[in-house]
Amino acid sequence: MTRADELRDHLAARIDEAGFGALGLHVRVGDDVATRRWAPDVRAEIHSVTKAVAVLAVGLAVDEGAVSFDDPVGALLPALRLGPGVDTVTLRHLLSMSSGIDLPWSPTLMTDWPDLAAEFLSRPSRGRVFQYANASTYTAMHALAQRVGDIEEFLRPRLFDPLGLADVAWARCPLGRVLGGEGIALRTDEMARLGQLVRDRGRYDGRRLVSAETVDAMHSAWVDTGGTGEGYRRYALAGWEGPGDAWRLHGAHGQLVIFAGDAVITVSADDHGGADAFAADAVEAAHRA
Repeated sequence: MTRADELRDHLAARIDEAGFGALGLHVRVGDDVATRRWAPDVRAEIHSVTKAVAVLAVGLAVDEGAVSFDDPVGALLPALRLGPGVDTVTLRHLLSMSSGIDLPWSPTLMTDWPDLAAEFLSRPSRGRVFQYANASTYTAMHALAQRVGDIEEFLRPRLFDPLGLADVAWARCPLGRVLGGEGIALRTDEMARLGQLVRDRGRYDGRRLVSAETVDAMHSAWVDTGGTGEGYRRYALAGWEGPGDAWRLHGAHGQLVIFAGDAVITVSADDHGGADAFAADAVEAAHRA
């Protein structure tokens, strides 16, 4: 058995013992892969793991000289009225949730205002403090579109096609903009391809897709969140620090891509409450693999 097989078997047993509502498990250790399923292999919403795709979109545009992570959002969206302090907010701040702009999530977020980005940027900023908001990533993608055009079409030849995701669609708001912080549905193994790309610092199948600097920024230059729970104290560009010395992409209802050494553990699930305990088990087991 490979290390991936052993880690898969251990994690599958823990999932069954704990009753964690996993739908699919994909384990990559080095070049070895092992999988397990508990439900039909269909695409499911990856929720906030989508924020990593938004970061990669900006990184690709940076590689082509279209933008900088440190471009002020107001310069990209000059027609919008900015709230107090928002003139210094950059794409990096939006993607690292450090804009200091407060706009809570709601089930009707995309239709609560005529233009969500305009509403978000019209609110005051409290400075470079952590303020998690789906509206933040949505606004970053709207700003990026001013330089690269439609985000989904920009990504298709640069990211989706090379990863074998040619038919992936990004859900849109009533104004036709991609949702940014959510709205992509993938199978477990498809989400794992994103994980492989990130673990390998922007390379996939022998080809560089995005700069290593963009990937490194997903788990460095951490922003303190003010949280106290394990795995929720620091956030970077789409990445959460922890558990332990690992880091992860984490979507609602248990969508996880966990990076622990040379292991990438990807889970599709329907179990929001059980995700943190599974992540802790996964990191501990990965270190023993």
